[in-house]
Amino acid sequence: MAEIIPLPTKAPQTSRELEPLWRDALGERLRRLRHDRGERLADTADRAGVSPQYLSEIERGLKEPSSEMIAAVAGALEVTLIELTAGVVDDLRSRASERAVVGCRAAFALAA
Repeated sequence: MAEIIPLPTKAPQTSRELEPLWRDALGERLRRLRHDRGERLADTADRAGVSPQYLSEIERGLKEPSSEMIAAVAGALEVTLIELTAGVVDDLRSRASERAVVGCRAAFALAA
């Protein structure tokens, strides 16, 4: 009698898939800046000239905002584009080094 072998329902993740998208990292950084200022979504959105729904979608990484929108939100949060971009890069570097450490630990665990 034939044996039924279940097929994987999802392809295995590669290290490339674990890397966050720019829009996700940007959204997280914007949300953190807004929270650090103790602001509501509606307040920041109003100053940036966007709807609260759109700003929420940016913060959740659901929208790929134009450079003009990024500049408007950065201005509303009183940060420069350089400061915002540098912060996002720092966040991405931090995540990359965390992934490297976890990968190293996994390799050592497999070797043991």
